[in-house]
Amino acid sequence: MARKIGSRYTAHQILGRGSAGTVWLGEGPEGPVAIKLLREDLASDQELVGRFVQERTALLSLDHARVVGVRDLVVDGNDLALVMDLVRGTDLRTRLERERRLPPEAAVAIVADVAEGLAAAHAAGIVHRDVKPENVLLDMQGELGPGGSHPALLTDFGIAKLIDTPRRTRATKIIGTPDYLAPEVIEGLPARAAVDIYALATVLYELLAGFTPFGGGHPGAILRRHVTETVVPLPGIPDELWQLLIQCLAKAPASRLRASELATRLRELQPLLVGLPPLDVDEPETEPDPDEEPEPSAQAPQEPPEKPRRGAVSLVPGSAPKDSNRDTHTSMRVPAPDELAGGARGTARAPRAHGSPRPGSARNRHATRRRRITLGAAGLVLVAAVGGGVWAATSGSDEAPPVDSNNSAPTEP
Repeated sequence: MARKIGSRYTAHQILGRGSAGTVWLGEGPEGPVAIKLLREDLASDQELVGRFVQERTALLSLDHARVVGVRDLVVDGNDLALVMDLVRGTDLRTRLERERRLPPEAAVAIVADVAEGLAAAHAAGIVHRDVKPENVLLDMQGELGPGGSHPALLTDFGIAKLIDTPRRTRATKIIGTPDYLAPEVIEGLPARAAVDIYALATVLYELLAGFTPFGGGHPGAILRRHVTETVVPLPGIPDELWQLLIQCLAKAPASRLRASELATRLRELQPLLVGLPPLDVDEPETEPDPDEEPEPSAQAPQEPPEKPRRGAVSLVPGSAPKDSNRDTHTSMRVPAPDELAGGARGTARAPRAHGSPRPGSARNRHATRRRRITLGAAGLVLVAAVGGGVWAATSGSDEAPPVDSNNSAPTEP
C-alpha cells in the first residue's frame, strides 16, 4: 500500500529491511527514488533528529559517481527519511550469497570503485563507519568493468553516525557490524577515516575467500580476534595484492593507506589478475568450547552439521528480501583489556585447501578419534591372534612401533 512521505514523495513498495529502517521504492517530483524510512524510535528522538538535520548539508553535497546520492531529508511527524538515488541492480551481499566468492579481478574492481567513493567522502570530512557488502550496491545498468564487474556504489552514509550518538550509546558502547569493525573502534577510540579502510579491506578479503578474516562465532570472540589476531595468508593470489591487503588490515590506523591511495594501487594491480579463477579455499570452522563438545560414539561418529549460509537484506530492485541469520549491526559494550587479551589457544582462523580439515578443528578432532578407535580395534585383534598361537611378521622390522594411546589432536599454534 502506498504511503506519503512528506509532501513531495510517495512510497509504493518495500525493497528491503535493514538495521536502521525500511527501504521503499518511491516516486518524487523528478521520478523514481529510493526512500529509507528510519525506525520509529530513531524518528521520535528529537535530539537525534536535530543532529541528523545538521548533517543534511554534508550529505547532500556528497556528489560522486561511486556514492549513492542523497537527494533530500524528510522530517514529517514521526517520519524521518532519507530520499536517495535509485540504483537498479542488487547489493554486494546478494551477489556473494549467490556466488560465494568472486574472481580476483572482479573483486578488486568493485573494491576500487568503493575506495574512490570513500576518498570523496573523506575529503569532505565524512566517515562512513559501516562499510560492508550490504551497503555496496551494484548498478546492473552500468557499463561492465574488469572481470565483468558491475559499477559499485557505496550507500548509507550517515546512518551509523545517526545511530551512534553519545546519548544513545554512551562511551561504554560500540555500534557497528562485528565482522568489519576496526580494532581502534573496539578499543573505544573515535572513528576516523582509517576505520573505513579497514572495513573495506575486510570486504575485499571476503570477496576473495568467501568469508571474513576474523568472523565466526560469538560477536565477542570476533571483536577479540580483530584486536589480537594476525590475518592468515590466502593461497592463490599475487603477493602484491596480499601485501596491500595486510597493510590495510593493520592494527595501527596510521599504517593503513588512504582511500585514494588504495583505489590507485588496486587499479594498478588489475593486469596481474586477468583470468585468475576464484580461490578454492574452505571457510574455517567456528570452534566450540572443547569442554562442552560431546564425544562422538565409536559406532557412529558424527560430522559437524553444515553451517547455514549468511543471510542478507535487499536494498534495491532486483533482489527479494530475505531473513538474516547473522548480526549485521549490533550494539555492544566496549570489551575490557583482559577480555581482548585472548587465551593460550588463540583464535586464528586459517584458510584451508578445499576439503581438508583445519588442524585443531572439531572436524580434525573427530577424524583423530576415529583413527584411535580403529587402532584400538586393530590392537585387540592382534592380541587375540597372538593368544591363539598365530605369529605375524612385520615388513622390514622385528617389532611394531609402539602406539601412544595418549597422543592428542594437533592444536593451533
